[in-house]
Amino acid sequence: AVRAGGWCRSRVAGSEGSSAGLCAGGCSGRDRGGDARRLSLLPLREADPTRKPSPPGCRWDSLLSNPPLRTTVLLPLSHQCGRRRPPEAPLPSLCAAGHRSPPARSGHRCVADNANLYVFGGYNPDYDESGGPENEDYPLFRELWRYNFATDTWHQMGTEGYMPRELASMSLVLHGNNLLVFGGTGIPFGESNGNDVHVCNVKYKRWALLSCRGKKPNRIYGQAMAIINGSLYVFGGTTGYIYSTDLHKLDLNTREWIQLKPNNMSCDMPEERYRHEIAHDGQRIYILGGGTSWTAYSLDKIHAYNLETNTWEEIATKPHEKVGFPAARRCHSCVQIKNDVFVCGGYNGEVILGDVWKLNLQTFQWVKLPAAMPEPVYFHCAAVTPAGCMYVHGGVVNIHENKRTGSLFKMWLVVPSLLELSWEKLLGYFPRLATLSRAQLLHLGLTQGLVERLK
Repeated sequence: AVRAGGWCRSRVAGSEGSSAGLCAGGCSGRDRGGDARRLSLLPLREADPTRKPSPPGCRWDSLLSNPPLRTTVLLPLSHQCGRRRPPEAPLPSLCAAGHRSPPARSGHRCVADNANLYVFGGYNPDYDESGGPENEDYPLFRELWRYNFATDTWHQMGTEGYMPRELASMSLVLHGNNLLVFGGTGIPFGESNGNDVHVCNVKYKRWALLSCRGKKPNRIYGQAMAIINGSLYVFGGTTGYIYSTDLHKLDLNTREWIQLKPNNMSCDMPEERYRHEIAHDGQRIYILGGGTSWTAYSLDKIHAYNLETNTWEEIATKPHEKVGFPAARRCHSCVQIKNDVFVCGGYNGEVILGDVWKLNLQTFQWVKLPAAMPEPVYFHCAAVTPAGCMYVHGGVVNIHENKRTGSLFKMWLVVPSLLELSWEKLLGYFPRLATLSRAQLLHLGLTQGLVERLK
Protein backbone atom coordinates (compact mmCIF):
# COMPACT_ATOMS: atom_id res chain seq x y z
CA ALA A 1 0.00 0.00 0.00
CA VAL A 2 1.20 3.50 -0.78
CA ARG A 3 0.69 6.27 1.72
CA ALA A 4 0.66 10.00 1.20
CA GLY A 5 2.74 12.43 3.19
CA GLY A 6 6.40 11.58 2.57
CA TRP A 7 8.86 14.41 2.07
CA CYS A 8 11.21 13.90 -0.84
CA ARG A 9 14.20 16.16 -1.17
CA SER A 10 14.86 17.98 -4.44
CA ARG A 11 18.02 19.28 -5.84
CA VAL A 12 18.85 22.89 -5.21
CA ALA A 13 20.96 24.82 -2.77
CA GLY A 14 19.92 28.23 -1.44
CA SER A 15 16.54 30.81 -1.06
CA GLU A 16 14.82 34.76 -0.81
CA GLY A 17 12.95 36.26 1.91
CA SER A 18 13.13 39.44 3.80
CA SER A 19 14.71 39.41 7.21
CA ALA A 20 12.44 39.09 10.23
CA GLY A 21 11.85 42.84 10.35
CA LEU A 22 10.91 45.46 7.77
CA CYS A 23 13.53 47.62 6.06
CA ALA A 24 13.47 51.18 4.77
CA GLY A 25 15.67 53.20 2.44
CA GLY A 26 15.97 54.43 -1.13
CA CYS A 27 15.75 52.44 -4.35
CA SER A 28 16.29 53.01 -8.04
CA GLY A 29 13.43 53.91 -10.35
CA ARG A 30 11.20 51.42 -12.16
CA ASP A 31 10.88 51.13 -15.91
CA ARG A 32 7.49 50.58 -17.44
CA GLY A 33 6.27 48.77 -20.47
CA GLY A 34 4.70 45.62 -21.78
CA ASP A 35 1.97 44.79 -24.23
CA ALA A 36 -1.35 43.90 -22.63
CA ARG A 37 -2.95 42.82 -25.89
CA ARG A 38 -3.94 39.26 -26.74
CA LEU A 39 -3.72 38.03 -23.15
CA SER A 40 -5.51 34.71 -22.88
CA LEU A 41 -6.74 34.23 -19.30
CA LEU A 42 -7.83 30.62 -19.36
CA PRO A 43 -9.18 28.52 -16.49
CA LEU A 44 -6.84 26.24 -14.61
CA ARG A 45 -6.73 22.61 -15.60
CA GLU A 46 -8.88 20.25 -13.58
CA ALA A 47 -7.28 17.83 -11.13
CA ASP A 48 -6.83 14.25 -12.24
CA PRO A 49 -10.31 12.66 -11.94
CA THR A 50 -8.82 9.25 -11.18
CA ARG A 51 -7.25 10.51 -7.96
CA LYS A 52 -9.00 9.55 -4.73
CA PRO A 53 -8.04 11.60 -1.66
CA SER A 54 -6.96 9.94 1.54
CA PRO A 55 -5.47 11.03 4.86
CA PRO A 56 -1.86 12.21 4.49
CA GLY A 57 0.96 10.14 5.87
CA CYS A 58 4.37 11.17 7.07
CA ARG A 59 7.07 11.26 4.40
CA TRP A 60 8.91 13.99 2.54
CA ASP A 61 10.97 13.31 -0.57
CA SER A 62 14.12 15.31 -1.16
CA LEU A 63 15.14 16.42 -4.62
CA LEU A 64 18.41 18.11 -3.58
CA SER A 65 22.02 17.15 -4.15
CA ASN A 66 23.05 17.60 -0.52
CA PRO A 67 23.99 14.54 1.58
CA PRO A 68 20.93 12.31 2.12
CA LEU A 69 18.64 12.94 5.05
CA ARG A 70 18.35 10.41 7.82
CA THR A 71 14.85 9.41 6.91
CA THR A 72 13.31 6.48 5.13
CA VAL A 73 11.88 7.34 1.75
CA LEU A 74 8.39 6.17 0.94
CA LEU A 75 8.44 6.65 -2.82
CA PRO A 76 11.43 6.19 -5.17
CA LEU A 77 13.76 9.18 -5.15
CA SER A 78 14.50 10.86 -8.41
CA HIS A 79 18.11 10.55 -9.52
CA GLN A 80 20.46 12.74 -7.55
CA CYS A 81 22.66 15.45 -8.98
CA GLY A 82 26.00 14.24 -10.19
CA ARG A 83 28.13 16.52 -8.03
CA ARG A 84 27.87 16.59 -4.25
CA ARG A 85 28.86 19.58 -2.18
CA PRO A 86 28.91 20.46 1.52
CA PRO A 87 25.61 21.88 2.82
CA GLU A 88 27.24 25.23 3.63
CA ALA A 89 28.79 25.76 0.18
CA PRO A 90 27.53 29.04 -1.31
CA LEU A 91 27.43 28.16 -5.00
CA PRO A 92 24.38 26.66 -6.72
CA SER A 93 24.58 22.94 -7.40
CA LEU A 94 25.15 21.45 -10.82
CA CYS A 95 22.95 18.47 -11.59
CA ALA A 96 23.89 15.36 -13.49
CA ALA A 97 22.26 16.62 -16.66
CA GLY A 98 24.37 19.80 -16.50
CA HIS A 99 21.51 22.06 -15.48
CA ARG A 100 22.00 24.86 -12.98
CA SER A 101 19.57 25.17 -10.10
CA PRO A 102 18.28 28.40 -8.51
CA PRO A 103 20.61 29.96 -5.94
CA ALA A 104 19.47 30.18 -2.32
CA ARG A 105 16.70 32.72 -1.81
CA SER A 106 13.69 33.84 0.23
CA GLY A 107 10.63 36.02 -0.35
CA HIS A 108 10.04 34.40 -3.76
CA ARG A 109 6.80 32.75 -4.93
CA CYS A 110 5.97 29.57 -6.81
CA VAL A 111 3.05 27.87 -8.55
CA ALA A 112 2.63 24.45 -10.14
CA ASP A 113 0.73 22.73 -12.92
CA ASN A 114 0.78 19.07 -13.96
CA ALA A 115 4.24 19.30 -15.47
CA ASN A 116 6.25 22.12 -13.88
CA LEU A 117 6.98 24.17 -10.79
CA TYR A 118 7.49 27.87 -11.64
CA VAL A 119 9.62 29.93 -9.22
CA PHE A 120 9.73 33.72 -9.56
CA GLY A 121 11.82 36.41 -7.88
CA GLY A 122 13.52 36.26 -4.52
CA TYR A 123 16.14 37.87 -2.32
CA ASN A 124 19.51 36.92 -0.82
CA PRO A 125 21.86 39.45 0.82
CA ASP A 126 24.83 37.04 0.57
CA TYR A 127 26.80 38.29 -2.43
CA ASP A 128 28.35 34.95 -3.31
CA GLU A 129 25.18 32.91 -2.84
CA SER A 130 23.15 35.35 -4.95
CA GLY A 131 25.39 34.89 -7.96
CA GLY A 132 28.04 37.53 -7.33
CA PRO A 133 28.90 39.71 -10.34
CA GLU A 134 26.68 37.61 -12.62
CA ASN A 135 23.54 38.86 -10.83
CA GLU A 136 22.86 42.39 -12.08
CA ASP A 137 19.91 42.74 -9.69
CA TYR A 138 21.76 41.73 -6.49
CA PRO A 139 20.47 41.16 -3.82
CA LEU A 140 17.26 40.40 -5.75
CA PHE A 141 16.63 37.76 -8.41
CA ARG A 142 14.93 39.14 -11.51
CA GLU A 143 14.42 35.73 -13.02
CA LEU A 144 11.87 32.99 -13.66
CA TRP A 145 12.79 29.33 -13.12
CA ARG A 146 10.99 26.18 -14.19
CA TYR A 147 11.46 22.80 -12.55
CA ASN A 148 10.17 19.94 -14.69
CA PHE A 149 8.83 17.05 -12.62
CA ALA A 150 9.31 14.38 -15.28
CA THR A 151 12.92 15.18 -16.18
CA ASP A 152 13.92 16.31 -12.66
CA THR A 153 15.72 19.34 -14.07
CA TRP A 154 15.76 23.11 -13.50
CA HIS A 155 15.73 25.60 -16.35
CA GLN A 156 16.01 29.38 -16.13
CA MET A 157 13.43 30.63 -18.59
CA GLY A 158 14.42 33.29 -21.07
CA THR A 159 11.41 35.58 -21.46
CA GLU A 160 10.54 38.65 -23.51
CA GLY A 161 8.68 41.77 -22.46
CA TYR A 162 8.81 43.64 -19.17
CA MET A 163 9.58 41.50 -16.13
CA PRO A 164 8.64 43.18 -12.82
CA ARG A 165 11.36 44.71 -10.66
CA GLU A 166 9.42 44.28 -7.41
CA LEU A 167 10.91 40.88 -6.66
CA ALA A 168 10.41 40.31 -2.92
CA SER A 169 7.14 39.28 -1.24
CA MET A 170 5.01 39.76 -4.34
CA SER A 171 1.86 37.67 -4.99
CA LEU A 172 1.76 35.01 -7.70
CA VAL A 173 -1.06 32.86 -9.07
CA LEU A 174 -1.38 30.59 -12.10
CA HIS A 175 -4.35 31.13 -14.45
CA GLY A 176 -4.29 28.75 -17.39
CA ASN A 177 -0.91 29.27 -19.06
CA ASN A 178 -0.50 32.68 -17.42
CA LEU A 179 1.43 33.71 -14.34
CA LEU A 180 -0.20 36.74 -12.69
CA VAL A 181 2.15 38.78 -10.49
CA PHE A 182 0.97 41.63 -8.26
CA GLY A 183 2.71 43.95 -5.83
CA GLY A 184 6.04 43.21 -4.17
CA THR A 185 8.98 45.40 -3.24
CA GLY A 186 12.43 46.25 -4.45
CA ILE A 187 15.45 47.17 -2.33
CA PRO A 188 15.41 48.75 0.22
CA PHE A 189 12.15 47.11 1.28
CA GLY A 190 9.20 49.50 1.26
CA GLU A 191 10.85 52.17 -0.90
CA SER A 192 9.86 50.89 -4.35
CA ASN A 193 6.70 48.83 -4.05
CA GLY A 194 4.44 47.77 -6.91
CA ASN A 195 0.69 47.75 -7.57
CA ASP A 196 0.57 46.63 -11.20
CA VAL A 197 -0.55 43.24 -12.49
CA HIS A 198 2.10 41.65 -14.70
CA VAL A 199 1.29 38.60 -16.78
CA CYS A 200 3.73 36.04 -18.14
CA ASN A 201 2.47 33.49 -20.63
CA VAL A 202 4.65 30.45 -19.86
CA LYS A 203 3.89 28.86 -23.23
CA TYR A 204 5.06 31.84 -25.29
CA LYS A 205 7.50 33.08 -22.60
CA ARG A 206 6.40 36.70 -22.80
CA TRP A 207 5.63 39.28 -20.12
CA ALA A 208 2.95 41.93 -20.49
CA LEU A 209 1.45 44.61 -18.27
CA LEU A 210 -2.27 44.05 -17.71
CA SER A 211 -4.12 47.24 -18.50
CA CYS A 212 -6.71 47.80 -15.76
CA ARG A 213 -9.42 50.35 -14.93
CA GLY A 214 -10.56 51.65 -11.57
CA LYS A 215 -8.56 52.60 -8.48
CA LYS A 216 -5.68 50.20 -7.96
CA PRO A 217 -4.61 49.03 -4.48
CA ASN A 218 -1.81 50.91 -2.77
CA ARG A 219 1.78 49.99 -3.59
CA ILE A 220 2.28 47.08 -1.19
CA TYR A 221 4.11 43.85 -0.55
CA GLY A 222 3.50 40.78 1.60
CA GLN A 223 -0.18 40.66 0.61
CA ALA A 224 -2.11 37.45 -0.16
CA MET A 225 -3.95 36.80 -3.43
CA ALA A 226 -6.32 34.25 -4.98
CA ILE A 227 -8.54 33.85 -8.04
CA ILE A 228 -12.17 33.11 -7.14
CA ASN A 229 -15.01 32.87 -9.67
CA GLY A 230 -13.10 34.76 -12.35
CA SER A 231 -11.91 37.59 -10.10
CA LEU A 232 -8.58 38.31 -8.45
CA TYR A 233 -8.84 39.09 -4.72
CA VAL A 234 -6.01 40.82 -2.83
CA PHE A 235 -5.96 41.21 0.95
CA GLY A 236 -3.61 42.93 3.39
CA GLY A 237 0.06 43.69 2.90
CA THR A 238 2.32 46.55 3.95
CA THR A 239 3.82 49.68 2.47
CA GLY A 240 6.88 49.09 4.63
CA TYR A 241 5.58 51.54 7.24
CA ILE A 242 1.88 50.75 7.71
CA TYR A 243 -0.02 47.47 7.51
CA SER A 244 -3.30 46.99 5.72
CA THR A 245 -6.66 45.26 6.04
CA ASP A 246 -7.80 46.44 2.60
CA LEU A 247 -9.57 43.94 0.37
CA HIS A 248 -9.55 44.59 -3.38
CA LYS A 249 -11.14 42.75 -6.29
CA LEU A 250 -10.05 42.74 -9.92
CA ASP A 251 -12.59 41.37 -12.40
CA LEU A 252 -10.44 39.54 -14.95
CA ASN A 253 -13.08 39.94 -17.66
CA THR A 254 -13.68 43.70 -17.35
CA ARG A 255 -10.22 44.32 -15.84
CA GLU A 256 -11.66 46.77 -13.33
CA TRP A 257 -10.37 47.19 -9.78
CA ILE A 258 -12.78 47.88 -6.93
CA GLN A 259 -12.12 48.15 -3.20
CA LEU A 260 -14.60 46.11 -1.21
CA LYS A 261 -16.15 47.94 1.76
CA PRO A 262 -17.45 45.31 4.22
CA ASN A 263 -20.58 46.04 6.21
CA ASN A 264 -18.91 45.31 9.56
CA MET A 265 -17.87 47.71 12.25
CA SER A 266 -14.13 48.32 12.25
CA CYS A 267 -13.79 46.36 15.52
CA ASP A 268 -14.96 43.20 13.70
CA MET A 269 -12.29 43.47 11.02
CA PRO A 270 -9.19 41.26 11.03
CA GLU A 271 -6.03 42.85 12.35
CA GLU A 272 -3.74 44.53 9.83
CA ARG A 273 -1.02 42.19 8.63
CA TYR A 274 1.41 41.01 5.98
CA ARG A 275 2.95 37.66 4.97
CA HIS A 276 -0.28 35.81 5.71
CA GLU A 277 -1.95 33.23 3.46
CA ILE A 278 -5.53 32.84 2.26
CA ALA A 279 -7.81 29.95 1.31
CA HIS A 280 -11.36 29.92 -0.02
CA ASP A 281 -14.37 27.67 -0.57
CA GLY A 282 -16.10 29.76 -3.25
CA GLN A 283 -18.22 31.56 -0.66
CA ARG A 284 -15.69 32.72 1.92
CA ILE A 285 -12.08 33.90 1.89
CA TYR A 286 -10.17 32.65 4.94
CA ILE A 287 -7.20 34.58 6.36
CA LEU A 288 -4.52 32.34 7.86
CA GLY A 289 -1.83 33.74 10.13
CA GLY A 290 0.47 36.58 9.17
CA GLY A 291 1.52 39.48 11.34
CA THR A 292 3.73 42.54 11.54
CA SER A 293 7.43 42.95 12.21
CA TRP A 294 6.73 42.58 15.93
CA THR A 295 3.90 40.04 16.11
CA ALA A 296 2.41 36.88 14.58
CA TYR A 297 -1.30 36.07 14.66
CA SER A 298 -2.71 32.87 16.09
CA LEU A 299 -4.67 30.20 14.23
CA ASP A 300 -7.17 29.22 16.94
CA LYS A 301 -9.54 31.80 15.45
CA ILE A 302 -9.50 32.87 11.83
CA HIS A 303 -11.30 35.64 9.99
CA ALA A 304 -13.35 34.91 6.89
CA TYR A 305 -14.80 37.33 4.36
CA ASN A 306 -18.24 36.28 3.11
CA LEU A 307 -18.48 37.06 -0.59
CA GLU A 308 -22.28 36.86 -0.56
CA THR A 309 -23.02 39.08 2.45
CA ASN A 310 -19.99 41.40 2.17
CA THR A 311 -19.17 40.89 5.84
CA TRP A 312 -16.26 39.64 7.92
CA GLU A 313 -16.82 36.69 10.24
CA GLU A 314 -14.67 35.28 13.02
CA ILE A 315 -14.53 31.49 13.07
CA ALA A 316 -13.32 29.43 16.03
CA THR A 317 -11.29 26.46 14.84
CA LYS A 318 -11.04 23.11 16.64
CA PRO A 319 -7.74 21.96 18.16
CA HIS A 320 -5.97 18.70 17.51
CA GLU A 321 -7.09 16.42 20.33
CA LYS A 322 -3.53 15.76 21.56
CA VAL A 323 -1.39 18.77 20.64
CA GLY A 324 -3.88 21.62 20.48
CA PHE A 325 -3.65 24.44 17.96
CA PRO A 326 -0.84 25.29 15.55
CA ALA A 327 1.58 27.95 16.80
CA ALA A 328 0.98 31.51 15.65
CA ARG A 329 3.03 32.27 12.56
CA ARG A 330 3.85 34.56 9.68
CA CYS A 331 5.94 34.04 6.52
CA HIS A 332 4.60 30.47 6.24
CA SER A 333 3.20 28.71 3.18
CA CYS A 334 -0.24 27.36 2.43
CA VAL A 335 -1.70 25.12 -0.28
CA GLN A 336 -5.25 23.88 -0.76
CA ILE A 337 -6.80 20.67 -2.08
CA LYS A 338 -10.59 20.96 -2.28
CA ASN A 339 -11.72 21.73 1.30
CA ASP A 340 -8.41 20.84 2.95
CA VAL A 341 -5.83 23.55 3.61
CA PHE A 342 -2.22 22.66 4.45
CA VAL A 343 -0.07 25.12 6.43
CA CYS A 344 3.68 24.59 6.41
CA GLY A 345 6.59 26.20 8.32
CA GLY A 346 6.81 29.89 9.19
CA TYR A 347 8.10 32.09 12.00
CA ASN A 348 6.41 32.92 15.31
CA GLY A 349 8.72 35.76 16.34
CA GLU A 350 11.07 33.50 18.29
CA VAL A 351 11.77 30.27 16.38
CA ILE A 352 11.53 28.98 12.83
CA LEU A 353 8.81 26.36 12.50
CA GLY A 354 8.99 23.06 10.63
CA ASP A 355 5.55 21.59 11.29
CA VAL A 356 2.77 20.77 8.81
CA TRP A 357 -0.93 21.19 9.65
CA LYS A 358 -4.20 20.50 7.86
CA LEU A 359 -7.40 22.52 8.34
CA ASN A 360 -10.70 21.30 6.95
CA LEU A 361 -12.86 24.21 5.77
CA GLN A 362 -16.10 22.35 6.53
CA THR A 363 -15.39 21.17 10.08
CA PHE A 364 -12.61 23.70 10.92
CA GLN A 365 -10.72 20.87 12.59
CA TRP A 366 -6.94 21.14 12.84
CA VAL A 367 -4.85 18.00 12.31
CA LYS A 368 -1.09 17.95 12.77
CA LEU A 369 0.54 15.77 10.15
CA PRO A 370 3.24 13.32 11.29
CA ALA A 371 5.60 14.82 8.72
CA ALA A 372 7.97 17.44 10.10
CA MET A 373 9.76 19.44 7.42
CA PRO A 374 13.32 18.24 6.69
CA GLU A 375 14.51 21.73 7.69
CA PRO A 376 12.42 24.39 9.51
CA VAL A 377 12.04 27.37 7.22
CA TYR A 378 10.19 30.65 6.68
CA PHE A 379 9.92 33.14 3.82
CA HIS A 380 9.82 30.04 1.60
CA CYS A 381 7.26 29.18 -1.07
CA ALA A 382 5.03 26.17 -1.68
CA ALA A 383 2.71 24.96 -4.43
CA VAL A 384 0.58 21.88 -5.03
CA THR A 385 0.07 20.05 -8.32
CA PRO A 386 -3.42 19.19 -9.58
CA ALA A 387 -2.62 15.57 -8.65
CA GLY A 388 -2.00 16.49 -5.00
CA CYS A 389 1.80 16.66 -4.60
CA MET A 390 3.18 19.63 -2.64
CA TYR A 391 6.56 21.19 -3.48
CA VAL A 392 8.39 23.47 -1.02
CA HIS A 393 11.34 25.60 -2.13
CA GLY A 394 13.87 27.89 -0.49
CA GLY A 395 13.46 30.17 2.51
CA VAL A 396 15.36 31.34 5.58
CA VAL A 397 16.75 28.49 7.71
CA ASN A 398 18.97 30.36 10.18
CA ILE A 399 17.98 33.67 11.78
CA HIS A 400 21.31 34.53 13.44
CA GLU A 401 23.39 33.84 10.34
CA ASN A 402 20.66 35.18 8.02
CA LYS A 403 21.09 31.94 6.07
CA ARG A 404 18.91 30.91 3.15
CA THR A 405 18.47 27.62 1.36
CA GLY A 406 17.70 26.49 -2.17
CA SER A 407 16.42 23.06 -1.18
CA LEU A 408 13.44 21.62 -2.97
CA PHE A 409 11.24 19.05 -1.23
CA LYS A 410 8.06 17.31 -2.22
CA MET A 411 5.36 15.47 -0.30
CA TRP A 412 2.22 13.76 -1.52
CA LEU A 413 -0.73 15.17 0.40
CA VAL A 414 -3.07 12.51 -1.00
CA VAL A 415 -2.53 8.92 -2.08
CA PRO A 416 -1.23 9.21 -5.66
CA SER A 417 -3.52 7.95 -8.39
CA LEU A 418 -2.63 4.85 -10.39
CA LEU A 419 -1.76 7.17 -13.28
CA GLU A 420 0.77 9.12 -11.18
CA LEU A 421 2.33 5.96 -9.71
CA SER A 422 2.65 4.38 -13.14
CA TRP A 423 4.13 7.58 -14.57
CA GLU A 424 6.81 7.74 -11.86
CA LYS A 425 7.70 4.09 -12.47
CA LEU A 426 7.92 4.61 -16.21
CA LEU A 427 10.23 7.61 -15.76
CA GLY A 428 12.41 5.57 -13.42
CA TYR A 429 12.80 2.75 -15.94
CA PHE A 430 13.26 5.05 -18.95
CA PRO A 431 15.07 8.20 -17.76
CA ARG A 432 15.83 9.30 -21.33
CA LEU A 433 12.19 9.35 -22.33
CA ALA A 434 12.27 13.14 -22.70
CA THR A 435 14.88 12.89 -25.47
CA LEU A 436 12.37 11.21 -27.82
CA SER A 437 10.28 13.22 -30.27
CA ARG A 438 6.57 13.80 -29.82
CA ALA A 439 5.83 11.39 -32.66
CA GLN A 440 7.95 8.66 -31.06
CA LEU A 441 6.31 9.17 -27.66
CA LEU A 442 2.81 9.00 -29.15
CA HIS A 443 3.80 5.90 -31.12
CA LEU A 444 4.88 4.25 -27.85
CA GLY A 445 1.37 4.74 -26.52
CA LEU A 446 1.78 7.80 -24.28
CA THR A 447 -1.22 10.08 -24.10
CA GLN A 448 -0.98 13.66 -25.34
CA GLY A 449 -1.21 14.85 -21.72
CA LEU A 450 1.81 12.80 -20.65
CA VAL A 451 3.78 13.92 -23.70
CA GLU A 452 3.10 17.54 -22.70
CA ARG A 453 4.67 16.86 -19.31
CA LEU A 454 7.94 15.97 -21.03
CA LYS A 455 8.05 18.84 -23.52
